[in-house]
Amino acid sequence: MKKVNLGNSNIEVSEIGFGCMSLPLDQREASAIIDAAVSSGIHYFDTADLYNKGKNEELVGELLKKHRSRIVIATKVGNQWSTDSDEVKWNATKAYITEQVHKSLKRLQTDYIDLYQLHGGMISDNTEETIDAFESLQKEGLIRAYGISSIRPNVIRRFLKDSNIVSIMMQYSLLDRRPEEYLNEINAAGRSVVTRGSLAKGLLTTEGMERAHKTGSYMAYGEGELANTVQQLMDIHPNLHALSLHSVLQHPTIASVVAGASSPSQIQETLKAYETAVSAEQIEQARSLTKQDRYQEHRE
Repeated sequence: MKKVNLGNSNIEVSEIGFGCMSLPLDQREASAIIDAAVSSGIHYFDTADLYNKGKNEELVGELLKKHRSRIVIATKVGNQWSTDSDEVKWNATKAYITEQVHKSLKRLQTDYIDLYQLHGGMISDNTEETIDAFESLQKEGLIRAYGISSIRPNVIRRFLKDSNIVSIMMQYSLLDRRPEEYLNEINAAGRSVVTRGSLAKGLLTTEGMERAHKTGSYMAYGEGELANTVQQLMDIHPNLHALSLHSVLQHPTIASVVAGASSPSQIQETLKAYETAVSAEQIEQARSLTKQDRYQEHRE
């Protein structure tokens, strides 16, 4: 599998990454999925301290420790669980980030995190303090690089201007093309985008029509319109899964598509789609059929 540098860092990530949030809690089942991913050439794994109150990090740490020397681990910080409820509040202070990195390191059973990401962000944050936290952790060697996971244009532009982030995680697919407004700007700044949601909850896979009829609507696509669009995309290429992956990966700003899987067979389906040829003409046809919307909020 092709590997790409994450922004201007020396961290190489596989073009298909693994989103760990979808892992089953059963360790034996999860282990089979992780091993299938690694053997398929996937070596970029993304989790967060938010997922299942840290238990996902614990599971990922246990399953990946035997592969640690040849994989890239990314996790996220900023969402603080209440100690006595399921309430989550936002906390991007230096004190909190500095405290939480040590907890993530322990759960992940590693002495460094390859990519530490701010899991959100608001324009009202003290961004200077947040950036200082990440810079300090990088100097200490606890993290190799840092990034953000955000779809807010004002937050993205602030970090592009004021920080040394190497990547931005954003939802991006043929059915959600809002990030395209900023991809060239991000690329010119020497940063990368890591995508999530690129299969649009399975709408952009071989199960697309079935899911479209069940879902009814998705993002800017209303009742009926969604199913019609999915069918038109399937008419362009017999493997919609492949068309969806390559349509995202074709932009030089995209370093990796992070996809989840709940079974080893789903890993194989994604790998088969990745290895399936898709022409530039087919990608252009797909783009001509889909909407390029803009983010309407958080622009100022």
